[in-house]
Amino acid sequence: MYLFFKQLVINIEKIIKMKRFIEDELLKWKQDKRRKPLILRGARQVGKTYSIKQFGSRNYSDVAYCDLERNQSLHAVFSGDLDAKRIVSELEVILGMKISPERTLLVLDEIQACPRAIMSLRYFYEELPQLHVMAAGSLLEFAMKDIAFPVGRVQFLAMYPLTFAEYLVAIGKQEAAEIVRGKPKQLSEALHKLLLDELRRYFFIGGMPQAVKAYMDTGSMKDAFSIQEDIAETLKMDFAKYSPQVDKLCLQSVLASISKRVSQQLKYASLAEDYSNPTIKKAFELLCLAKIAAPVRSIDPSGLPLGASASAKIFKAIMVDIGIMRYLCSMPVEVEFPTPDLLKIYKGAMAEQFAGQEMLVSQNGSLYYWSRRAKSSSAEVDYVAVVDGAIVPVEIKSAVSGRLKSLHLMLNTYKNCPRGLVFSSDPRMSITQDGLEYLPLYWAGSATRSG
Repeated sequence: MYLFFKQLVINIEKIIKMKRFIEDELLKWKQDKRRKPLILRGARQVGKTYSIKQFGSRNYSDVAYCDLERNQSLHAVFSGDLDAKRIVSELEVILGMKISPERTLLVLDEIQACPRAIMSLRYFYEELPQLHVMAAGSLLEFAMKDIAFPVGRVQFLAMYPLTFAEYLVAIGKQEAAEIVRGKPKQLSEALHKLLLDELRRYFFIGGMPQAVKAYMDTGSMKDAFSIQEDIAETLKMDFAKYSPQVDKLCLQSVLASISKRVSQQLKYASLAEDYSNPTIKKAFELLCLAKIAAPVRSIDPSGLPLGASASAKIFKAIMVDIGIMRYLCSMPVEVEFPTPDLLKIYKGAMAEQFAGQEMLVSQNGSLYYWSRRAKSSSAEVDYVAVVDGAIVPVEIKSAVSGRLKSLHLMLNTYKNCPRGLVFSSDPRMSITQDGLEYLPLYWAGSATRSG
């Protein structure tokens, strides 16, 4: 009996450690007097349901949870008029519980499965603003294309896989996580090595919660790889829901190509064979809508906002998760994992995927890079961020002595860019006279935080 309770305590501790920093944003939403129904968006398996349930259990007396994908009988509640009070009254009967404003969190999970439930959010906002309503879903854009979406009556919050700092919290290294989340500073050689060792493991385990949990439970990276395979195949199974918008085989080909070409400038024709450019473009856009991939658009850094100059034709892409990328590109782990320099793993693509994944969070969902738009020019800077209102170019290099011709060219061309960031695996931090700041790679998220 003692061993049973000891194991139970261990399991509870593991669950508690899977803390998501998005809970801070959810708490702000709860306390906001101008609160609207909230939709938590993100790819499948990034932990939306877990985070909502954890947040609800910690901050409300009750959670009225409705899974609109599994329990399709609930759809009938939304099939008539969308009177908010009627909907709540019927849900109380079906769920067998009282739904009280201020005390109950009403959760409409997998809301994309019931488009009329999405429409009902408008009436919750207008007729029952005191009730806290939270929804979550994947492939939301597919559900919203044929309905009157409640623009201005809902709030959105994006969710991603675990960042490196969240991964550190999950594996019990809270102090290391606080360092990674904080302002960059010079660390001891021992601490730097510890962070690089954990970053190497994160490169391969990734940030999908179930993969991280599998590694936590057994200490085996192979168990995490098995979960990655399951998740990747589940994402592919969703392709049937994209039809008839695009060919399923084209989607699979584009997905495989993106995973193998992170860090490379892309052309639609190179992403799939035997398909027209419009078909390939549609497949790419759908993968981005589903949050399986994220576009990285080329921009002109002359001014803000960066998105105003984003090119539709010159682009790169990253995957939703570095672990899923590893699985999809069939990376030989036994060859790549022992590579001494993290920035040379898979020819540097893993490091660029990691930096992009961290920056997707720190830059609020938008990723850009600079590619010189001049004939016969190959000048390119890995990423461009906005930090404290200033445009900052970002490069990932395997050593501080590496050539940075493109970065210098950009800084010299655009005087509104006051400095550049260079991430490497070197422990030394320095700021040069020409405005370059050298930092270890694990600070990619913290150093590029937008505000």
